[in-house]
Amino acid sequence: MSIEAIYEIFLAHPSVQTDTRRLRPGDIFFALKGPSFDGNAFAETALKAGAAYAVVDNPTLSRTSGCILVEDVLQCLQQLARHHRRQLQIPILAITGSNGKTTTKELITAVLRRKFRTHATAGNLNNHIGVPLTLLSIAPDTEFAVVEMGANHRGEIASYCRIAEPTLGLITNVGKAHIEGFGGLEGVRLGKGELYDFIRATKGGIFRNADLDYLEEMARGIAQQVRYGSVPDADFRAMPAAEGLFLSVQMQQPLQALFHTQLVGAYNFSNVMSAVAVGLSQGVALPDIEAALAAYSPDNSRSQWLRRGSNQVILDAYNANPTSMQAAIENFAASPLQHKRLWLGGMKEMGDASLEEHHRLLALADQFPWDELLIVGEEFQEMKEGRLWFANSESAAEYVRSQPPAGAAILIKGSRGSRMEHLLEALPE
Repeated sequence: MSIEAIYEIFLAHPSVQTDTRRLRPGDIFFALKGPSFDGNAFAETALKAGAAYAVVDNPTLSRTSGCILVEDVLQCLQQLARHHRRQLQIPILAITGSNGKTTTKELITAVLRRKFRTHATAGNLNNHIGVPLTLLSIAPDTEFAVVEMGANHRGEIASYCRIAEPTLGLITNVGKAHIEGFGGLEGVRLGKGELYDFIRATKGGIFRNADLDYLEEMARGIAQQVRYGSVPDADFRAMPAAEGLFLSVQMQQPLQALFHTQLVGAYNFSNVMSAVAVGLSQGVALPDIEAALAAYSPDNSRSQWLRRGSNQVILDAYNANPTSMQAAIENFAASPLQHKRLWLGGMKEMGDASLEEHHRLLALADQFPWDELLIVGEEFQEMKEGRLWFANSESAAEYVRSQPPAGAAILIKGSRGSRMEHLLEALPE
């Protein structure tokens, strides 16, 4: 069956699902395969649960009523998403980068929704499955879409661009993230730069952090550039404003404005400025931008500000790499908080650089006078001598329960695989 024919079915049943546990009557079920599962085995279950159709690539299901046989289910999903995107005459902003993708996406979306019917990636569905699912969930009356793109090796961003065909692009930064898959920092730069390559080839536009010189070099040849940051020649220029724990941003050009946020850390400055730049360039009124930024509250373990008993907690445990770790530690050290405890989990996907980067991380942490420095994970094992080290977050949580802090300020930071949220759960309510 052709993509055009499947698209006609999709228009009649415009809800796609890849997990039978989340399936609703009328959905189209795509029987994806993975390393340890085969969605074809659940096709009949999906149909019995009310799926309108099941897209499969196992020929034995070709005669099963309700099954649509294709050569490759994943490829079909991606092609269908691209076909749907081509029916949408709207701007699509693609966001990638080593740090801050999801926060930037959420801030920009909050701002754009003050003027446009805006659709954005849910959570961090930013991979080879999440990007097409995001596109297929864009309703016909949508006026603007924001699509997050994550990657851990070369070629991924290019493939997502071929599906989403963005008209606008934004790279938050390029840092030491997923070094193992990219093969080093230069590989990360080339991988993230695939977004610029697509925008350049299609004569689209970008929003560029003017404070990062390497982005200027990467963006050469792109005619439409909106530059934001703290440098004097930025199109939208501002500076972080020192007003306590939460970040405020004082805009200086092309107009004067003070933006208040519920974000912890000066490292969120560029995330906020990207939202300001996108909003103003797209005609969102200044008061609406101010209100959107003030109302946004981070969640999902991304720079969350929490209270647990008498303790104040910054939970930033969804992801971690050397760049984000350094920014978080330095910001926490410089904050006006008292009785600071630093609880660090290991950084994943560091490859051969892991040992060096974890040594470097502890050398940075040792520069500051913490009330407590606690480290978790096998990545720190060679450095555990004389330190408060735990092999995993479960054992670290037991320690926290046995010796609960009181009146402390705590930064919990680590890769998702370190499961540092267990330490938060161990704190007294």
